[in-house]
Amino acid sequence: MTTSTRPSGTDWRAWQESWDRQQEWYLPDREERFRVMLDMVEALVGTAPRILDLACGTGSITARALARFPEASSTGVDLDPALLTIAGGTFAGDPRVSLVTADLTDPDWVTRLPYGAYDAVLTATALHWLRAEPLAALYGQVADLVRDGGVFLNADHMPDPATPRIDAAESAQRHARMDEARKNGALDWKEWWRLAAEDPVLAGPTARRFEIYGDHADGETPPAAWHARVLREKGFAEARPVWSSPSDTMVLALK
Repeated sequence: MTTSTRPSGTDWRAWQESWDRQQEWYLPDREERFRVMLDMVEALVGTAPRILDLACGTGSITARALARFPEASSTGVDLDPALLTIAGGTFAGDPRVSLVTADLTDPDWVTRLPYGAYDAVLTATALHWLRAEPLAALYGQVADLVRDGGVFLNADHMPDPATPRIDAAESAQRHARMDEARKNGALDWKEWWRLAAEDPVLAGPTARRFEIYGDHADGETPPAAWHARVLREKGFAEARPVWSSPSDTMVLALK
């Protein structure tokens, strides 16, 4: 588990907001998926959940969960040293938050967690970095971590191979809007990381991040039906989509 310090002069709120704006360039309905995610958490496990923020990045889910549920606690787990540095600065001194550096493809990652069970395991726009086989293995580990009656929610790219024309039309329209926003100053992925590499505090962690991942991992994006089926096979009693946009889907699994 990592502890965090707050380097002098670093505006962590500005970095968080910059990350949010960059992600929203790709995902304009990002806040809506977070709202629905937390609605489902409240409906199924209440307002003081013990949360595992899986592939937490800068802690976007954790920040929104704690704002909505002040009595909650959250464990954020990720491997990215730059995003974890931002998370560490953001949540420094908050006893409700712990951050863990771990590789989710390492079978022993669960041994680094401070708890053996969680009310809710939450993740968004992250697990498409994994290929199907390691993702299925990860779902088995998540099923073991979620308590009986607890929930797992994954919001991510889950295209349907049976609807290629719909998907192509949606993608073309979305990318046209993204191009227009880019002309008006929106940051894309590469530009955000360029700025991080120039920051005196984030430069080192950013360099290490690209040593680990390269530009982007070679993952897969199976359809929502695959996720629901595998989650049931791995030990969840129920699983189905609970939200979707034209490009993304959120699957909920109940233990």
